[in-house]
Amino acid sequence: MILDKRSEFADAVSCNTGAAGTYNIGDVIDLGVARDLGGDMALYLVVTVDTGITTAGSAGTVAFQLVSDGTDTIATNGTQSVHAVSSARVTGATAIPAGTVLFAVQLPMEGTAYERYLAVQQVTGTTALNAGKVNAFLVDDVARWKAYDAPFQL
Repeated sequence: MILDKRSEFADAVSCNTGAAGTYNIGDVIDLGVARDLGGDMALYLVVTVDTGITTAGSAGTVAFQLVSDGTDTIATNGTQSVHAVSSARVTGATAIPAGTVLFAVQLPMEGTAYERYLAVQQVTGTTALNAGKVNAFLVDDVARWKAYDAPFQL
């Protein structure tokens, strides 16, 4: 997996600690014109935990979504174009640990048309986060590795 600085939304960017809601995190990528992303090859959005994500104690949820909009100030009120949404992760006093892959998805080639500016949003449910940092970026190959219980190990 090779990471290009121009295809990075967030590098150890703090999660928003406001109340439940949708928040823009990190940078936007200016596509210049709305188009299919990736051309002949697939592109993937990857969101990982850099520093453990926690809440003050009561459980809540956090999810991330890939969105686009016609302006570089991406809307958070539902008028933005949503292209992919992660599953909601339960948050609490026990952190979602650093290194956790929260989202790894191929960018859709069909469906909702991409607008000029591409971004990642944090969707906080129920209760505010009190700590955590994430990385979010586009790559053309997602490293995949999975541990299996013996006797299937090589």
